[in-house]
Amino acid sequence: MSDVNQFADNMVSRVRAGDIGALARSISLVDSFSDLGTLIHHSARPHAGHTEVVGITGPPGAGKSTLINALVAGLRKQGRRVAVVAVDPSSPITGGSVLGDRTRMGEHSCDPGVFIRSLSARGHLGGLSANILRVVDLIDIAGWDLVIVETVGAGQSETEIAEIADINVVINAPGLGDDVQAIKAGILEIADILVINKADSPLAQRTERQLKAMLQLRREECQQVPVINTIATDGSGVDKLIEAITDKGRLKPKRNKKERLLERTRRLIAQEAAEQVKQLVLKDQHPDTSKLLESVISGDCNYDQAITRLLSQHYTQSKQNED
Repeated sequence: MSDVNQFADNMVSRVRAGDIGALARSISLVDSFSDLGTLIHHSARPHAGHTEVVGITGPPGAGKSTLINALVAGLRKQGRRVAVVAVDPSSPITGGSVLGDRTRMGEHSCDPGVFIRSLSARGHLGGLSANILRVVDLIDIAGWDLVIVETVGAGQSETEIAEIADINVVINAPGLGDDVQAIKAGILEIADILVINKADSPLAQRTERQLKAMLQLRREECQQVPVINTIATDGSGVDKLIEAITDKGRLKPKRNKKERLLERTRRLIAQEAAEQVKQLVLKDQHPDTSKLLESVISGDCNYDQAITRLLSQHYTQSKQNED
Protein backbone atom coordinates (compact mmCIF):
# COMPACT_ATOMS: atom_id res chain seq x y z
CA MET A 1 0.00 0.00 0.00
CA SER A 2 1.35 3.45 -0.94
CA ASP A 3 1.94 6.14 1.66
CA VAL A 4 -0.96 8.27 0.38
CA ASN A 5 -3.38 5.35 0.50
CA GLN A 6 -2.22 4.51 3.99
CA PHE A 7 -2.67 8.15 5.01
CA ALA A 8 -6.23 8.17 3.58
CA ASP A 9 -7.14 4.96 5.42
CA ASN A 10 -5.65 6.34 8.64
CA MET A 11 -7.67 9.56 8.31
CA VAL A 12 -10.87 7.57 7.81
CA SER A 13 -10.08 5.42 10.85
CA ARG A 14 -9.61 8.56 12.94
CA VAL A 15 -12.86 10.06 11.62
CA ARG A 16 -14.75 6.88 12.47
CA ALA A 17 -13.23 6.99 15.96
CA GLY A 18 -14.72 10.46 16.53
CA ASP A 19 -11.62 12.60 15.92
CA ILE A 20 -13.11 16.05 15.13
CA GLY A 21 -9.79 17.39 13.86
CA ALA A 22 -9.50 14.52 11.37
CA LEU A 23 -13.10 15.09 10.25
CA ALA A 24 -12.51 18.81 9.69
CA ARG A 25 -9.29 18.20 7.74
CA SER A 26 -10.87 15.42 5.68
CA ILE A 27 -13.75 17.72 4.71
CA SER A 28 -11.26 20.42 3.67
CA LEU A 29 -9.35 17.95 1.48
CA VAL A 30 -12.52 16.63 -0.11
CA ASP A 31 -13.96 20.11 -0.69
CA SER A 32 -10.75 21.30 -2.35
CA PHE A 33 -11.06 18.61 -5.06
CA SER A 34 -7.62 17.27 -4.13
CA ASP A 35 -6.47 13.78 -5.12
CA LEU A 36 -5.95 13.01 -1.44
CA GLY A 37 -9.52 14.07 -0.72
CA THR A 38 -10.72 11.68 -3.43
CA LEU A 39 -8.79 8.82 -1.79
CA ILE A 40 -10.22 9.67 1.63
CA HIS A 41 -13.77 9.63 0.33
CA HIS A 42 -13.13 6.39 -1.54
CA SER A 43 -11.96 4.81 1.72
CA ALA A 44 -14.90 6.28 3.67
CA ARG A 45 -17.73 5.43 1.29
CA PRO A 46 -18.25 1.75 2.25
CA HIS A 47 -18.88 2.78 5.86
CA ALA A 48 -21.48 5.47 5.07
CA GLY A 49 -25.26 5.34 4.70
CA HIS A 50 -26.55 5.44 8.27
CA THR A 51 -27.11 9.04 9.38
CA GLU A 52 -30.44 10.77 8.77
CA VAL A 53 -30.12 13.92 6.66
CA VAL A 54 -32.51 16.86 7.13
CA GLY A 55 -32.49 19.51 4.41
CA ILE A 56 -33.35 23.10 5.33
CA THR A 57 -34.12 25.40 2.42
CA GLY A 58 -36.06 28.55 1.63
CA PRO A 59 -35.64 32.08 0.28
CA PRO A 60 -33.09 34.59 1.61
CA GLY A 61 -34.36 36.41 4.68
CA ALA A 62 -36.61 33.59 5.86
CA GLY A 63 -34.41 33.06 8.93
CA LYS A 64 -32.97 29.65 8.06
CA SER A 65 -29.73 29.99 10.04
CA THR A 66 -31.45 31.45 13.10
CA LEU A 67 -34.05 28.69 13.05
CA ILE A 68 -31.37 26.01 12.65
CA ASN A 69 -29.63 27.47 15.70
CA ALA A 70 -32.84 27.06 17.72
CA LEU A 71 -33.43 23.62 16.19
CA VAL A 72 -29.96 22.43 17.25
CA ALA A 73 -30.60 23.65 20.80
CA GLY A 74 -33.86 21.68 20.93
CA LEU A 75 -32.27 18.53 19.55
CA ARG A 76 -29.40 18.77 22.03
CA LYS A 77 -31.90 18.89 24.91
CA GLN A 78 -33.04 15.48 23.67
CA GLY A 79 -29.44 14.26 23.80
CA ARG A 80 -29.01 13.97 20.04
CA ARG A 81 -25.62 14.69 18.44
CA VAL A 82 -26.12 17.09 15.56
CA ALA A 83 -23.95 18.15 12.61
CA VAL A 84 -24.77 21.19 10.50
CA VAL A 85 -23.46 21.84 6.98
CA ALA A 86 -24.25 25.40 5.86
CA VAL A 87 -23.70 26.19 2.19
CA ASP A 88 -22.90 29.84 1.48
CA PRO A 89 -23.05 31.58 -1.90
CA SER A 90 -19.81 32.33 -3.71
CA SER A 91 -18.81 35.43 -5.62
CA PRO A 92 -19.17 35.00 -9.41
CA ILE A 93 -16.12 37.26 -9.81
CA THR A 94 -13.61 36.12 -7.18
CA GLY A 95 -15.15 32.77 -6.25
CA GLY A 96 -14.84 33.66 -2.56
CA SER A 97 -17.43 33.19 0.19
CA VAL A 98 -18.00 34.84 3.54
CA LEU A 99 -18.92 31.49 5.19
CA GLY A 100 -20.78 33.47 7.83
CA ASP A 101 -23.80 31.26 8.52
CA ARG A 102 -22.06 29.52 11.40
CA THR A 103 -21.58 32.84 13.20
CA ARG A 104 -25.33 32.76 13.90
CA MET A 105 -24.82 29.41 15.63
CA GLY A 106 -21.86 30.52 17.75
CA GLU A 107 -23.50 29.51 21.03
CA HIS A 108 -22.99 25.85 20.05
CA SER A 109 -19.30 26.20 19.14
CA CYS A 110 -18.09 24.79 22.48
CA ASP A 111 -20.60 21.92 22.56
CA PRO A 112 -18.86 18.60 21.71
CA GLY A 113 -22.24 17.25 20.63
CA VAL A 114 -22.49 19.77 17.78
CA PHE A 115 -20.38 19.98 14.62
CA ILE A 116 -20.85 23.00 12.33
CA ARG A 117 -19.17 23.39 8.96
CA SER A 118 -19.63 26.03 6.26
CA LEU A 119 -19.02 25.26 2.60
CA SER A 120 -18.82 27.52 -0.42
CA ALA A 121 -21.23 26.80 -3.27
CA ARG A 122 -18.31 27.51 -5.66
CA GLY A 123 -20.79 28.50 -8.35
CA HIS A 124 -22.63 25.18 -8.16
CA LEU A 125 -26.32 25.58 -9.00
CA GLY A 126 -29.19 24.15 -6.97
CA GLY A 127 -28.31 25.83 -3.68
CA LEU A 128 -25.63 23.33 -2.63
CA SER A 129 -21.91 22.63 -2.98
CA ALA A 130 -20.64 20.25 -5.64
CA ASN A 131 -19.03 18.17 -2.89
CA ILE A 132 -21.97 18.11 -0.48
CA LEU A 133 -22.54 14.36 -0.90
CA ARG A 134 -18.91 13.57 -0.09
CA VAL A 135 -19.01 15.82 2.96
CA VAL A 136 -22.23 14.18 4.18
CA ASP A 137 -20.58 10.77 3.79
CA LEU A 138 -17.66 11.86 5.98
CA ILE A 139 -19.96 13.22 8.68
CA ASP A 140 -22.02 10.04 8.37
CA ILE A 141 -19.11 7.72 9.18
CA ALA A 142 -18.17 9.94 12.15
CA GLY A 143 -21.35 8.72 13.85
CA TRP A 144 -23.50 11.86 14.14
CA ASP A 145 -27.17 11.19 14.85
CA LEU A 146 -28.45 13.83 12.46
CA VAL A 147 -26.99 15.97 9.67
CA ILE A 148 -28.73 19.25 8.90
CA VAL A 149 -27.89 20.66 5.47
CA GLU A 150 -28.73 24.34 4.91
CA THR A 151 -28.91 25.52 1.29
CA VAL A 152 -27.68 28.84 -0.05
CA GLY A 153 -31.15 30.39 -0.09
CA ALA A 154 -31.27 31.44 -3.74
CA GLY A 155 -34.97 30.93 -4.29
CA GLN A 156 -37.37 28.70 -6.18
CA SER A 157 -34.79 26.57 -8.01
CA GLU A 158 -33.24 25.06 -4.88
CA THR A 159 -34.71 21.61 -5.36
CA GLU A 160 -31.44 19.64 -5.44
CA ILE A 161 -31.67 19.18 -1.69
CA ALA A 162 -34.65 16.84 -2.25
CA GLU A 163 -32.30 14.31 -3.84
CA ILE A 164 -29.92 14.37 -0.87
CA ALA A 165 -32.01 14.78 2.27
CA ASP A 166 -34.24 12.16 3.89
CA ILE A 167 -36.54 14.90 5.20
CA ASN A 168 -36.94 18.31 3.54
CA VAL A 169 -37.99 21.35 5.54
CA VAL A 170 -38.94 24.43 3.49
CA ILE A 171 -38.92 27.68 5.46
CA ASN A 172 -41.05 30.65 4.43
CA ALA A 173 -41.44 34.06 6.00
CA PRO A 174 -44.40 36.45 5.76
CA GLY A 175 -44.03 39.34 3.35
CA LEU A 176 -41.22 37.89 1.19
CA GLY A 177 -43.30 37.56 -1.96
CA ASP A 178 -46.73 38.11 -3.44
CA ASP A 179 -49.57 35.60 -3.30
CA VAL A 180 -48.89 34.19 -6.76
CA GLN A 181 -45.23 33.58 -5.94
CA ALA A 182 -46.18 31.59 -2.85
CA ILE A 183 -48.58 29.42 -4.85
CA LYS A 184 -46.38 28.74 -7.87
CA ALA A 185 -43.00 28.38 -6.16
CA GLY A 186 -41.51 25.06 -7.27
CA ILE A 187 -39.45 24.81 -4.12
CA LEU A 188 -42.61 24.16 -2.11
CA GLU A 189 -43.20 20.95 -4.07
CA ILE A 190 -40.28 19.20 -2.37
CA ALA A 191 -41.40 19.97 1.19
CA ASP A 192 -42.01 17.23 3.74
CA ILE A 193 -42.59 20.00 6.28
CA LEU A 194 -43.50 23.65 5.65
CA VAL A 195 -42.45 26.25 8.21
CA ILE A 196 -43.67 29.82 8.52
CA ASN A 197 -40.91 31.54 10.44
CA LYS A 198 -41.31 35.01 12.00
CA ALA A 199 -44.84 33.93 12.88
CA ASP A 200 -45.26 37.02 15.09
CA SER A 201 -45.61 39.08 11.90
CA PRO A 202 -49.10 40.47 11.16
CA LEU A 203 -48.89 38.76 7.75
CA ALA A 204 -48.22 35.29 9.18
CA GLN A 205 -51.83 34.10 9.21
CA ARG A 206 -52.31 35.21 5.63
CA THR A 207 -49.17 33.33 4.57
CA GLU A 208 -50.40 30.22 6.38
CA ARG A 209 -53.73 30.35 4.53
CA GLN A 210 -51.92 30.76 1.20
CA LEU A 211 -49.66 27.77 1.82
CA LYS A 212 -52.50 25.52 2.96
CA ALA A 213 -54.54 26.53 -0.08
CA MET A 214 -51.56 25.76 -2.31
CA LEU A 215 -51.20 22.30 -0.76
CA GLN A 216 -54.83 21.48 -1.53
CA LEU A 217 -54.15 22.10 -5.21
CA ARG A 218 -51.26 19.63 -5.30
CA ARG A 219 -51.12 15.84 -5.45
CA GLU A 220 -52.56 13.89 -2.54
CA GLU A 221 -49.30 13.33 -0.64
CA CYS A 222 -48.65 17.09 -0.64
CA GLN A 223 -51.92 17.64 1.17
CA GLN A 224 -50.49 15.77 4.18
CA VAL A 225 -47.57 18.18 4.57
CA PRO A 226 -47.71 19.87 8.01
CA VAL A 227 -47.52 23.67 8.20
CA ILE A 228 -45.77 24.85 11.36
CA ASN A 229 -45.43 28.38 12.75
CA THR A 230 -42.15 29.30 14.43
CA ILE A 231 -40.39 32.32 15.89
CA ALA A 232 -36.72 31.42 15.69
CA THR A 233 -35.54 34.31 17.86
CA ASP A 234 -37.38 33.06 20.96
CA GLY A 235 -37.71 29.36 20.10
CA SER A 236 -41.50 29.36 19.72
CA GLY A 237 -42.74 26.41 17.68
CA VAL A 238 -39.34 24.70 17.54
CA ASP A 239 -40.54 21.77 19.66
CA LYS A 240 -43.39 21.23 17.19
CA LEU A 241 -40.90 21.31 14.32
CA ILE A 242 -38.69 18.70 16.01
CA GLU A 243 -41.76 16.55 16.62
CA ALA A 244 -42.76 16.86 12.95
CA ILE A 245 -39.23 15.89 11.81
CA THR A 246 -39.29 12.88 14.14
CA ASP A 247 -42.74 11.83 12.90
CA LYS A 248 -41.70 12.15 9.26
CA GLY A 249 -38.63 10.05 10.01
CA ARG A 250 -40.88 7.31 11.36
CA LEU A 251 -43.44 7.52 8.56
CA LYS A 252 -41.02 7.66 5.63
CA PRO A 253 -39.98 4.23 4.35
CA LYS A 254 -36.65 3.39 5.91
CA ARG A 255 -33.87 3.09 3.39
CA ASN A 256 -31.21 0.59 4.27
CA LYS A 257 -27.49 1.27 4.02
CA LYS A 258 -27.16 -0.23 0.54
CA GLU A 259 -30.01 1.87 -0.86
CA ARG A 260 -28.54 5.06 0.60
CA LEU A 261 -25.10 4.31 -0.87
CA LEU A 262 -26.56 3.42 -4.27
CA GLU A 263 -28.52 6.67 -4.37
CA ARG A 264 -25.56 8.83 -3.37
CA THR A 265 -23.19 6.98 -5.72
CA ARG A 266 -25.57 7.34 -8.67
CA ARG A 267 -25.79 11.08 -8.08
CA LEU A 268 -22.01 11.46 -7.71
CA ILE A 269 -21.38 9.59 -10.95
CA ALA A 270 -24.00 11.67 -12.79
CA GLN A 271 -22.44 14.85 -11.40
CA GLU A 272 -18.91 13.83 -12.37
CA ALA A 273 -20.08 12.72 -15.84
CA ALA A 274 -21.77 16.06 -16.44
CA GLU A 275 -18.63 17.97 -15.45
CA GLN A 276 -16.39 15.79 -17.61
CA VAL A 277 -18.62 16.20 -20.66
CA LYS A 278 -18.72 19.95 -20.05
CA GLN A 279 -14.90 20.17 -19.99
CA LEU A 280 -14.72 17.88 -23.01
CA VAL A 281 -16.87 20.21 -25.08
CA LEU A 282 -15.23 23.43 -23.87
CA LYS A 283 -11.68 22.24 -24.55
CA ASP A 284 -12.31 20.42 -27.83
CA GLN A 285 -10.65 22.37 -30.66
CA HIS A 286 -10.78 19.55 -33.24
CA PRO A 287 -11.77 20.71 -36.77
CA ASP A 288 -14.58 18.15 -36.89
CA THR A 289 -16.04 19.62 -33.72
CA SER A 290 -15.93 23.13 -35.18
CA LYS A 291 -17.82 21.86 -38.23
CA LEU A 292 -20.37 20.23 -35.93
CA LEU A 293 -20.90 23.51 -34.06
CA GLU A 294 -21.35 25.35 -37.35
CA SER A 295 -23.98 22.82 -38.41
CA VAL A 296 -25.89 23.55 -35.20
CA ILE A 297 -25.74 27.29 -35.91
CA SER A 298 -26.94 26.77 -39.49
CA GLY A 299 -29.83 24.59 -38.33
CA ASP A 300 -28.61 21.43 -40.11
CA CYS A 301 -28.16 19.69 -36.74
CA ASN A 302 -30.01 20.08 -33.45
CA TYR A 303 -28.45 20.02 -29.97
CA ASP A 304 -29.40 16.41 -29.20
CA GLN A 305 -27.87 15.19 -32.45
CA ALA A 306 -24.74 17.27 -31.85
CA ILE A 307 -24.25 15.83 -28.38
CA THR A 308 -24.66 12.26 -29.65
CA ARG A 309 -22.22 12.81 -32.50
CA LEU A 310 -19.69 14.57 -30.27
CA LEU A 311 -19.68 11.80 -27.67
CA SER A 312 -19.48 9.16 -30.38
CA GLN A 313 -16.58 11.04 -31.96
CA HIS A 314 -14.65 11.16 -28.68
CA TYR A 315 -15.39 7.51 -27.95
CA THR A 316 -14.00 6.52 -31.36
CA GLN A 317 -10.89 8.64 -30.82
CA SER A 318 -10.40 7.10 -27.37
CA LYS A 319 -10.63 3.54 -28.75
CA GLN A 320 -8.15 4.39 -31.50
CA ASN A 321 -5.68 5.76 -28.94
CA GLU A 322 -6.02 2.57 -26.86
CA ASP A 323 -5.28 0.41 -29.92
